[in-house]
Amino acid sequence: MAGIWVSWLFVIHFLIVQTSAKIPAIIVFGDSSVDSGNNNQIPTVARSNFEPYGRDFSGGQPTGRFSNGKIPTDFISEAFGLRPIVPAYLDPKYSISDFAIGVSFASAATGYDNLTSDVLGVIPFWKELEYYKEYQKRLKAYLSEQKANYTISEALYVISIGTNDFLENYYALPDRRSQYTIDQYQNFLAGIAQNFVTNLYHLGARKISLGGIPPMGCMPLERTTNIPNGEGCVQSYNNVAVSFNAKLNGLVSNLNKQLPGIQLVFSNPYYAMLNIISKPSAYGFEVASVACCATGMFEMGYACDRYNPFTCTDANKYVFWDSFHPTEKTNLIVSESVVKKVLSKFM
Repeated sequence: MAGIWVSWLFVIHFLIVQTSAKIPAIIVFGDSSVDSGNNNQIPTVARSNFEPYGRDFSGGQPTGRFSNGKIPTDFISEAFGLRPIVPAYLDPKYSISDFAIGVSFASAATGYDNLTSDVLGVIPFWKELEYYKEYQKRLKAYLSEQKANYTISEALYVISIGTNDFLENYYALPDRRSQYTIDQYQNFLAGIAQNFVTNLYHLGARKISLGGIPPMGCMPLERTTNIPNGEGCVQSYNNVAVSFNAKLNGLVSNLNKQLPGIQLVFSNPYYAMLNIISKPSAYGFEVASVACCATGMFEMGYACDRYNPFTCTDANKYVFWDSFHPTEKTNLIVSESVVKKVLSKFM
């Protein structure tokens, strides 16, 4: 019942804000947390365009979203009175008329660090910005330069990235660990984040949400390997998430002082996610330690397929869909929290 109640509250919230939307478009950069299908169009194993992914999405079709249904930016777009989904820029089913009100350049398995994107051969973060520059040209040709410039300056830019830099790169491979302490690596990533936001600003963006990273030590993939601590959350990873989020929050404060007219906010999913994981029953969940798909312990991507007999029948009972990514229901609750606490200033 708690989950249904939360859902209805968010529906009511949608109906209220749709009458006074101030944002003409939502423009998204990042990783699998916000990739709505770009990786479907590139040669990589970091894909989810097959069942059972998307089984609770409209039409029950896999789209390339790493979830059983919608991802956070879909809910955020709807909350601002825009479309109920944000399409992927590389998806041939969509055109500039669709992208004029919402577009995602995100690529699953990417990170701030170029070495992170190299691991699974996905779109590097800097390339996402190059696609955005191309998008601007297409938008001006479609809308006229004046109308496009309005969209560019008034759109909401959402950045969600960083987890892969730690779990897929720093802790999994030796290169960065040999170069940086964990604190130095956080500073390295924060520097890239600062440059990215500054470049976006100089391209005309003004309303920007820089996302933090979740309690990554509580992902089922990490808990499964945390045998000495009874498969509980890996606290050292969570501590890094808290530390890195603090650095990003400081970066946001500094850039708001340095860049005239920018409205940069820090959207932190950490505590909303941690509350759900710590007290799942309060949100209508039954399982937080393992995921719905397959055995729920280590599978994601191609290891989470429709032929696995262990996949749960009701994803709404689970906090996580696969070992790395939340269910649609979790995405809804976290998105509602971010909209209410941070993004509402743009409404």
